[in-house]
Amino acid sequence: MRRSARPCVGLHELPPLRLGPLRVSSAQHDLLPSSEDSERRWRVLDERERGTRFLALSVRSVLNTAATTGMGFWSINPYVGCEFGCTYCYARDTHRYAMERSGVTPEPLPAWQAFEQRILVKTGVAEVLARTLDPARLGEHSLVIGTATDPYQPAERRFRLTRRILEVLLRHRGLAIGLITKSPLVTRDIDLLRRLGERHEVTVNVSLATLDPRLARRLELRSPVPAARIRALDRLTAAGIHAGLLVAPILPGITDDRAGLDRLMGAAKEAGARYVVGSALRLGPAARHRFLPVLSREFPDLAARYARHYARSEGASPAYQRALAARLRELQRRHGFPVDEGRKRRQQLEGRDRRAAAADDQPLLL
Repeated sequence: MRRSARPCVGLHELPPLRLGPLRVSSAQHDLLPSSEDSERRWRVLDERERGTRFLALSVRSVLNTAATTGMGFWSINPYVGCEFGCTYCYARDTHRYAMERSGVTPEPLPAWQAFEQRILVKTGVAEVLARTLDPARLGEHSLVIGTATDPYQPAERRFRLTRRILEVLLRHRGLAIGLITKSPLVTRDIDLLRRLGERHEVTVNVSLATLDPRLARRLELRSPVPAARIRALDRLTAAGIHAGLLVAPILPGITDDRAGLDRLMGAAKEAGARYVVGSALRLGPAARHRFLPVLSREFPDLAARYARHYARSEGASPAYQRALAARLRELQRRHGFPVDEGRKRRQQLEGRDRRAAAADDQPLLL
């Protein structure tokens, strides 16, 4: 192997907040079709009765380097857009950029609706990856699958691009590979994940912000129910796969209460999770257009407070971040999870706020 053995850390060694929002630089535009493709019509690969269309997207490159994204890892996303329709999703701009770059739009849809119902499928992703992946270029960086849209969203049942990516990675050794998903479909690939674990450091992050199915549905229109995600986590860990819970984003005043987080960590522990990490909502321009109207409708008492709190920054305030970090550490200790996960998290999450440590069982205040 090209580097000495170290604990199977993969994705969860990375700072939770740095999982998003991804900055889309001009360099990333090279991953999209060139101008010579602009005259071509979108090729429809499949359609659903509820209005979703899956469109072919030709790409010349599929790996996003740490330098182009400004993140601490390399990444790959087999799809652009996501049917799950999470209202807070930060990745909506990537879909808009892809549409604009192509020069062709299938029909006039609002950007938020196109993101959820016009899924761009990188049909040649595995072949391009096989030609372009040079493990030496990654150095000590992890390769994370699913940083922008879910790699196991419904499109994966039909197109199996994520599985084909994993099959390509089986040809190599010594990588740190991470997966992020909300979908129990990840358990379909347990066989591959176990084989990959013999050659690489593999970590699967199951993303879940609340155990309350009604609350989850208000925030994530078509994502799998919480119980299904916990069952998937249980199946992964029972198969010997290094997996844990990513509680992100944590929504101030909605999913940050101690009782709810306590139940969530308890369920994760029972499912055999190796770790739990969490981070507060970041509200970039793309997410604001979709999330804030939903917030006003579903949680009107919080709308004005969110508007004030996120008026000048995409992130929650340092004071809130410290309070949330203290709450998470307390609960991690209570449930026997390592508290040093996400050691490289952003500075706002470092340290302990004594006032936060004394907080009661109420949502943290903005």
